[in-house]
Amino acid sequence: MPVTTAIHSAQIAEVDGIHVELGGRDVLRHVDAVVSRAQLTVIAGPNGAGKSTLLEVLAGTRLPTAGRVVVSAQSSSFVPQRVAVAERLPVTVRDVVTVGAWGRLGPWRRVDAIARGAVDRALEDLDLTALQRRPFGELSGGQRQRTLLAQGLARGAELLLLDEPTTALDADSAARMRSAIQSEVRRGVAVVCVTHDESLIAVAGRVIRLDAGELVDGPIAG
Repeated sequence: MPVTTAIHSAQIAEVDGIHVELGGRDVLRHVDAVVSRAQLTVIAGPNGAGKSTLLEVLAGTRLPTAGRVVVSAQSSSFVPQRVAVAERLPVTVRDVVTVGAWGRLGPWRRVDAIARGAVDRALEDLDLTALQRRPFGELSGGQRQRTLLAQGLARGAELLLLDEPTTALDADSAARMRSAIQSEVRRGVAVVCVTHDESLIAVAGRVIRLDAGELVDGPIAG
């Protein structure tokens, strides 16, 4: 069962001997990994390798069948690859990003100047200021992904978990996403990113490589 406790000061999360079984199939087998503060950790590997499942285990949204999860982050933000949104849902880009800022506030507190500033910075970092009043349901796929990352940034979390943040984006949007990720790392955030993006893999401080649910050494296809 996942456990939240203090671990080595440079580390913010650790998985030890993680095993995940889904539908009678082993998705992850005996996976060990460490996530450090102020570092980009990439989870790489071919499709079906178990990358997103490992990210979900770190996020606490999926319980492992066996093994231990230790997380010391006081706050975390999980940005999935795709979110289905009803086209007529009456929320703007700014509304979506502001949801991230709620994590800075106590229960029933109004969004204050500090939270509004965090939202403004996140919108600017992802080049969304001009789109902030546009309905979220009208955005392109790339604009939605940038908005969801901005929501994660607005939270000011210690641990940022991203699933394929640059997939299917145009070159400018992908570059903006990479820049925002590296800025968070410089700020001291632990960023864990599932990706096939070679540009992100190249600048990662740690690369966790999976194939068929197991850790592998060295380059792999995919």
